[in-house]
Amino acid sequence: MHPRRSSNSPLVSVILPVYNRAWCIRQAVDSVLAQTYGNRELIVVDDGSTDGTGRLLQEYGKGISVIRQANQGVSAARNRGFRAACGDLIAFLDSDDLWLPEKLARQTAFFQDHPETRICQTEEIWIRNGIRVNPRIRHQKPSGDIFERSLELCLVSPSAVMLKRGLFEETGGFDESLPAAEDYDLWLRIGARHPVFLIEEPLVVKRGGHSDQLSKTPGIDRYRIRALEKLLEGEELTPRQHRAAAEALQKKCAVYAGGCKKRGRIEEARYYEALAARFALG
Repeated sequence: MHPRRSSNSPLVSVILPVYNRAWCIRQAVDSVLAQTYGNRELIVVDDGSTDGTGRLLQEYGKGISVIRQANQGVSAARNRGFRAACGDLIAFLDSDDLWLPEKLARQTAFFQDHPETRICQTEEIWIRNGIRVNPRIRHQKPSGDIFERSLELCLVSPSAVMLKRGLFEETGGFDESLPAAEDYDLWLRIGARHPVFLIEEPLVVKRGGHSDQLSKTPGIDRYRIRALEKLLEGEELTPRQHRAAAEALQKKCAVYAGGCKKRGRIEEARYYEALAARFALG
């Protein structure tokens, strides 16, 4: 049974995709269940795990909703969770991250105080291999118009985001053809049209350094390039946005093509050089 909706306390659907993360899934789930904000549902999408993840999730009984599917990737898992969600507000949590107890309460309050907002995120505490680290200046999150700054690298974290249901529907969700950089792709599509606001309070513990991080996917830049190509071909960008996106694509293509040449992948290098030429600025 889903929690009852209230105009003063909107239902938040939390979507947590997981694949072979028995080592950390309990901490992620527990951090959602420990939220001070009560009107929430937790949907865990087990994307074909073959370790002990499924058994751990069974221990929660009816306290959480679990969807099991054959392995299709994190984008398909998040989208599947969204289709099962009932909330007016949507939040995502990666299985290796944690939330502090006030995370959902702070964000729902932000939406109520700023009714024009369609998406916001919070600051994060970064942990790498068990040690707290400070993000570099280039990783600092902007607030409002994030589009141009987000072209170089992803400045929105799925675990820190909350967005309105209609915005996710309008943008079509995560691109299931991208095995990585799917978040970079979605936030650019959203950021091209809408401000992404920042709550300057670290309410997410973002853990990294482990071997199964998606950001460690080999050749991840080719997926970022694909995201930029899609953006330039399909989105209604302003002239300034188009120029900035084209410049970003050309830079990434040049770097990636150079790496291909060093490794003897000449045909692949030529493809990316030709792709950059397609969007050459006049």
